[in-house]
Formats: sequence, C-alpha cells, structure tokens
Amino acid sequence: MSTAEKADTRAATGDPEAGTDAARRTPGLVPVAETMRTTERHPPEPSGAVPAGAGRPWAFWRLLGSELGLTFRRPRNLVMLAVLGAVPVIIGIALRVVASDGQMGGMIQDVAGNSLMLTFVSFSFLVLLLMPVAVSVVAGDSIAGEAGAGTLRYLLAAPAGRTRLLLVKYLNAVVFAYAVTAVVALSALLTGLILFPAGPVTLLSGTTVSIADGLLRILITVGYVGAAMAALAAIALALSTFTEVSIGAIAATLVLVIVCQVLRAIPELGSITPYLLPTRFTNFDAVLRSPIDTGALREGLLAFGAYIVLFGSIAWARFSGKDITS
Repeated sequence: MSTAEKADTRAATGDPEAGTDAARRTPGLVPVAETMRTTERHPPEPSGAVPAGAGRPWAFWRLLGSELGLTFRRPRNLVMLAVLGAVPVIIGIALRVVASDGQMGGMIQDVAGNSLMLTFVSFSFLVLLLMPVAVSVVAGDSIAGEAGAGTLRYLLAAPAGRTRLLLVKYLNAVVFAYAVTAVVALSALLTGLILFPAGPVTLLSGTTVSIADGLLRILITVGYVGAAMAALAAIALALSTFTEVSIGAIAATLVLVIVCQVLRAIPELGSITPYLLPTRFTNFDAVLRSPIDTGALREGLLAFGAYIVLFGSIAWARFSGKDITS
C-alpha cells in the first residue's frame, strides 16, 4: 500500500497521526506538532532575563576612556592647551617689565608683591573669552562633528544607547574644561614663582594670608572656574545636537557668550544681568576676600547647575528623538 493510501486509511479510521502525514505531503504547510516541538527546543527568554551587554559595568568607562584619548590626542586641542598655557607667561613677563620700570599701581603692584596673584590675574583675562573658545570647540564638536564625519550612526549601532553616548560626550567636555582650567592655573603659578617673590598674600580686603592659604584659594578658584566652563559645555553640547556642522555649534556658543557680554555692558539691562551665564564667571574673586565670600560662590555654582540641567535636558530631548541619517 502506498503512503497516500495509508494516510487515507488512517483518516477514515480516526487515526490521530493522519493529519500530520497529510500535512507533511502538503507543500508549504508546517505541522503544528512539529512547530510546538521546535518551540520547546528554543524556549522564549524569560521576562526577567538580563539583556546581552547589560552585565558589563565597565563598558561605559571604556567608552569614556576612548573618548578622552581621542580628545587629548587631537592636535587642535593640544594647540589650544598650549596657547592657554602660554598666555599667563606673556602676562607675567609684561607685568615684570612694567614693574621694573617703576610704574607700580593697582594690579601690577599686587602681582609684583606676590607670585600667587598672577593666577587670579590670568583667570580674569582668560575666563571671559579664550577659555570659552577652547571649551566650545570640544563640546560643540562632540555630536555635530560625529554627524558631519558620518560616524554618529555607527556609534549608535553599538550597544551604547543614545543617553549613554550623550553622557560620555558631556563628561569628556567637562574633563577637558577642567584640564583647560588646570593648565592656566599651573602655568600662572609657575610663572609667578619664577618672576615674582613668594610670600604672604595680600587679599583685596587688605588681609594678609599665608602661602598655604593662598594655594588653597587657588584650588577653590580652579574648582569654581571649571564648573563655569562645564556649564558652558552644556550649552555647546545642546547646540551641537541641532546641527551636523560643528563650526555652527561652536560659533553659536561663542556668539551667545559675546552677546551676553554686550548685554552686561548696557546699564538699562541690569535687571537681566544676574541671569546671564558670563556674569558668574568672575565670581571667583570671592576667594580674595577675608573671610571667603561663600555666598557669591554658592550663587555662581547654583547658576552653573541650573544651566547644566536646563541645556542638558534640551540636549537629551533633542538627541533622543533625533533621526540619525549620517
């Protein structure tokens, strides 16, 4: 008896295997029993199972380390750090020449009287323009640069996630901001120790403090100015998510800083001055008073935190829903 005849006989006698045999000789039909057995061999993943890659706590730090390596190996960034490190040297030499001519007064007298004062003078010159330029270049290039180079889509193809990638980019900009601040402080401190005498520091309030106290105040200044640059980095990062041309985000950030400086110079707009980010940049002079004006420092840090939260949220909202095409 043929196979077809056997199947017909089983179907007529009510044999339960008849349907399976019929299905096997019917093209395109998958037997239900066989499908169930396949499912049993490959059971679905439990709902509480940990997804692949989630158990790698070091993945975030490896990604951040890679980003930092690229940032601090890029010649453009190294040149900016070198230029910022050279400015305090130039300022110190210029003040030394003027002091040697006997033209002492104000800031020159303060620096010539103690080497540590050159650090505060250098921050006063650099924090309003040159340091923001360096930070804006790195932060503004973080997302827009990847999109313009066509590598952003490949970064997101890896199991990193948009939020994690955005956080890594921001932390990278913050580390660079503190590196910029530290370079300026170290360059000014070393230059001051070489060109000017070291000794007790006379503060703006007229009080004299020891060298150790002066160094502590410099350390506080570095922390404060670094936080100011971190707030600016948040603005540049947010602008970077709106364009694929990094120079656009960098230029927009710098224009924003310059416009704020212009608005601060208009007396009629004094009511909005406290809300402008650059207004808080120079609050580090609170450490030159005795006791330290902690109120001014606290207000500045709160303003920086508010800017970081605001523009960080804008960056996340834009980047998390952005259609990545490049």
